[in-house]
Amino acid sequence: MPSNDARILAEAAVPTAAVGAVAAVVSGVVAGGKGAIGAVVAAVVVILFMGLGLYVLQRTAKSLPHLFQAMGLMLYAAQILLLFVFLAAFKHTTLFNPKAFAFTLLAATLAWTAAQTRAHMKSKILYVEPDSAPSSAGEKSEKTERSS
Repeated sequence: MPSNDARILAEAAVPTAAVGAVAAVVSGVVAGGKGAIGAVVAAVVVILFMGLGLYVLQRTAKSLPHLFQAMGLMLYAAQILLLFVFLAAFKHTTLFNPKAFAFTLLAATLAWTAAQTRAHMKSKILYVEPDSAPSSAGEKSEKTERSS
């Protein structure tokens, strides 16, 4: 993964993990040990789903750049759908507190989305790859300026 992609991943994962840690403490106080476990599981699920999605999107951008925007929209919709499916599957579990899990899942997803948006806006991504050799249009304008 290129350094810019890794930086965006880290800048999204760290705030999400922090939100998960705060949610685990709050859930532990409010709902006990099962609440803390639910919050930790939710934070891990969000980091894994969203991190994997970012990785897939970056691979798509390199191999099929013409599908990048459509793949991004489809991937985001699929991630949200999978999170809701995961939430519905564990709705009546006794392994952890489902309310703590659900609220942490929502908070961590929002934190990831906001942090990834912020990281992408802060990154300096070139829209056009600069050439090492001057282009033919640039050479013509230089020759025209010299002769004038």
